[in-house]
Amino acid sequence: MDFRIFTEPQQGATYDDLLAVARATEELGFDAFFRSDHYLRMGDGDPGPGPTDAWTTLAGLARETSRIRLGTLVSSVTYRYPGILAIQVAQVDQMSGGRVELGLGTGWFDEEHRAYGIPFPPKRFDLLEEQLEIVTSLWATEPGETYSFQGEHYSLENSPALPKPVQSPLPVIVGGKGAKRTPLLAARFASEFNVPFPDPGTLPGLFENVRRSCSELGRDPDDIVYSAAFVAAAGASEAEFTARASAIGREPAELRVNGLAGTAAEVVDKLGALREQGVERVYLQMLDLHDLDHLDFFAREVIPQLGE
Repeated sequence: MDFRIFTEPQQGATYDDLLAVARATEELGFDAFFRSDHYLRMGDGDPGPGPTDAWTTLAGLARETSRIRLGTLVSSVTYRYPGILAIQVAQVDQMSGGRVELGLGTGWFDEEHRAYGIPFPPKRFDLLEEQLEIVTSLWATEPGETYSFQGEHYSLENSPALPKPVQSPLPVIVGGKGAKRTPLLAARFASEFNVPFPDPGTLPGLFENVRRSCSELGRDPDDIVYSAAFVAAAGASEAEFTARASAIGREPAELRVNGLAGTAAEVVDKLGALREQGVERVYLQMLDLHDLDHLDFFAREVIPQLGE
């Protein structure tokens, strides 16, 4: 299993806060630092300094880290035109020496769109399909050639398809819980399929939908990494776990069911069960970005117990 740190900076974090988490992520041996792509705090509470832009943040971290992979889980198609997104991601990949991954989705938080004047069309799945087609095709266009596209939502004419990312292909993450279109998009475009915060027992079926779609398209289902994201809250004792649950405003009993929560032994048992369900990569959603000891606890007390 790979383990990645997943953050939600819109809840209140500066770039320096994120840099501290990213450096701890690297020093403690985690595989990657990922962040959400949102512009408004969700729920009540002090928004602190306000939002940070995902790709601006990742550009900075690309120059201030050396090993960990960097990416979004996930960028929304409503925020950027696909041609601009392709340029941004390729440039950050260059800045990182080839360590970037793009998670792309439809977006869902209409309130943040109203707050910052971003259009939020009611139907966005077709936007996602066209953006995935455009972004991956721009990167795949041979140097010296041009790329054109005519779709319902976007039109590109004789694009030089530059700049190019270092990686070829650059990893693309598609995720969700849809039963039909989402698996097909993952099979067509993704190097990884991610299920965010899955309901208990649903992962095998969701993964099987993607595997079936791959087979229908003539793609090896094992070409895709199968991952899931969970809220993380754990401690060396019940009191430490309860304190961490309280710090992020969650009930311990609920977290034990839906998250990676409790004592180290409890989390190890759940991760073992997830591995048996086909999970190859886990995103640990760390909601308290000032609790770097929490990352240390997972790195030292949980992950080593899983073995190879």
